Amino acid sequence: MERSSAIALRAIAIWSGALAGLMLILAGGLITAAVPWPDATQVVGLLPLPMTLQVPALLLTALVCGPRSAMLAAIAYLSLGLFQLPVFQGGGGIGYVLEPGFGYLVGFVPAGWLSGRLARQAGVDDLLSLFGIALLGLGVLQLFGLLNLLLGGLAGRWPQGLLQLVVSYSLAPLPAQLLLCCPVAVLALVLRRGLKLKP
Repeated sequence: MERSSAIALRAIAIWSGALAGLMLILAGGLITAAVPWPDATQVVGLLPLPMTLQVPALLLTALVCGPRSAMLAAIAYLSLGLFQLPVFQGGGGIGYVLEPGFGYLVGFVPAGWLSGRLARQAGVDDLLSLFGIALLGLGVLQLFGLLNLLLGGLAGRWPQGLLQLVVSYSLAPLPAQLLLCCPVAVLALVLRRGLKLKP
């Protein structure tokens, strides 16, 4: 009886985390990332970054909710976007698989799983470890995106040159993504301690 209760609670936690992660990713797609920055009048304002908050939302889900929740949230997000809901940056629909940026979206699944898996390891309960895991997850996402660009470029799938695609889809948003890994790690640490999550 105790074992079945534990399994049921674990399933509820996984699905709750997946649903929360999906909502975070969807909301992150609507919000442009920004960081506090002093302006010419020395008043701190928000400096917009060239990306949305979807990637940080995925990494936060993985660090707090674990690999299964992050992977399920990523799969649900991809499914919503491929079935005509305009949740991707350039819209949605099955035709989006032919877009240059689709590899980055596919990278959500392994990035979420790996980050969540590493975050559940024993001894991962400090800011530096969580930051490193977020960076690794971002690296996996970038790797999948670059592989898609390379394969599509070699096949002549897009009119733009490969270098132009790499700059637009990978290099331009990368500094902002790296910068946002730090607040993701801080927020994940606060949530993990607040929820008393154990690796």
